[in-house]
Amino acid sequence: MKLLKIAATGLVFAATSASAQTEITWWHAMGGQLGETVNQIAEDFNASQSDYKITPVFKGSYEETLTAGIAAFRAGEQPNIMQVFDAGAATVIGAKGAVIPVQDLLAANDVAFDINDYIPGVRYFYADADGKMIGMPFNSSTPILYYNEDALAKAGVTPPKTWEEFASTTGPALKEAGYIPLSQSHLPWIFTENFHSRHDLPFATNDNGYNGGDTQILVNNDAIKAHFSAVKDWKDQGLFEWYGTGWGDNAKPFEEGKVAMWLGSSGSFGGLVQKVDFPFSATMLPYWEGVNAEPKQTFIGGAALFAMSGKSDEENKATAEFFNFLTSPEVQYGWHKETGYVPITEAAYEVAKKDGHYDEFPAAEVGIQQLSLPAGDNTKGYRMGFYVQIRDVMNREYGRILTGETDVETAFANIEAESNKLLERFAKTQN
Repeated sequence: MKLLKIAATGLVFAATSASAQTEITWWHAMGGQLGETVNQIAEDFNASQSDYKITPVFKGSYEETLTAGIAAFRAGEQPNIMQVFDAGAATVIGAKGAVIPVQDLLAANDVAFDINDYIPGVRYFYADADGKMIGMPFNSSTPILYYNEDALAKAGVTPPKTWEEFASTTGPALKEAGYIPLSQSHLPWIFTENFHSRHDLPFATNDNGYNGGDTQILVNNDAIKAHFSAVKDWKDQGLFEWYGTGWGDNAKPFEEGKVAMWLGSSGSFGGLVQKVDFPFSATMLPYWEGVNAEPKQTFIGGAALFAMSGKSDEENKATAEFFNFLTSPEVQYGWHKETGYVPITEAAYEVAKKDGHYDEFPAAEVGIQQLSLPAGDNTKGYRMGFYVQIRDVMNREYGRILTGETDVETAFANIEAESNKLLERFAKTQN
């Protein structure tokens, strides 16, 4: 009887183990309403099948999440999935053995993958030099120009396609109509990184950093210096206002109707719908016709999801299945519709079009259209280490330009020198 009892207990244990779910964790930086949407996606995945369970864990800001993830990896306590923002991508990709390339993960678990299924401006930002996708794009967005329709109608102008048009016509007319014509959020992302992409200008050596090695930044060039000289002139003329480095500080005057046009994220669409009480729309990021008469696509900002290494085959399969669920057309469309972030696949984009989403909200399509413009040699993005610190240097120097504390030449010389020192330090960590 004793042996029979032991055997029966063993059978119960075996049956329980066979049916037990494989559990994985997902560290992310989505707070507030975005965090609630992340939780809902996890709940929907868990409800869609019985083999796997994912638990999302909010870890604070982008920087805090990245720092926590690196510390956890060093301690052997990393999550299965970690959200990493654009400026931190080089850090996690450069950490040898830290992540499993998502393309390899999906292939190893028989999940179909074709990088051409993703919209053009999404495909390669989180890829390696050979075009293999390393991180799964998640909350993807690109900078666009939002405008107050009432303000432009009052001024008798249309949104500018070029910066030449803004300086000569749109800006002065909006000022005359009683508005601050323009503000923007995030000078490094919009007026630097995507400035280079929009004009197809090299941003760094070694294929904008994708080929690794001793990369140097190429930000100290005539085109962007001329742009910042113009921006400073616009500020002095009352055509542009800068409210500091805070994202919301620059968005709020637009939301209040004081600023007529705001350069923000395509992912801001959902929030603007809830906040503003005037009709608004959006158009593509203006460009300098004198720099490139045939403007190119921009690339994504936001963040990607990385599969951390050191996990069991069962957990890796669970991660692959979650990525498969996350990139399905229906889930991507739901994410896009709920948040304003772009749907990362062509299939999801088609679902949104067929559902009439853009007939009702034309502004929600602008980011996707811009990401789908012709590509160039310098439009897939950049890959530079210690880039969070490099952005800090940019923000400091741009603030000094706009407040008159320094001139454009000195500021860009400082950005170049300090950035290259940071890149040199990062290169040493990769050896």
